[in-house]
Amino acid sequence: MGKDADNPCISKCQIRDEVCLGCGRSKDDIRKWKKMKKSERIEAVQKAKARLKAKKGKK
Repeated sequence: MGKDADNPCISKCQIRDEVCLGCGRSKDDIRKWKKMKKSERIEAVQKAKARLKAKKGKK
């Protein structure tokens, strides 16, 4: 599987406002991950990266 479709979990799970502060995925993405198609995983990872970047910008 391509790097962008790999599971971004870093085993530092902390959910706040429906989003994991460790990997940036939504609770829904985490729940559905194993059944997602590669294209869906890539999209989820891209959104997760954007969420984490936005969170860092708010600090």
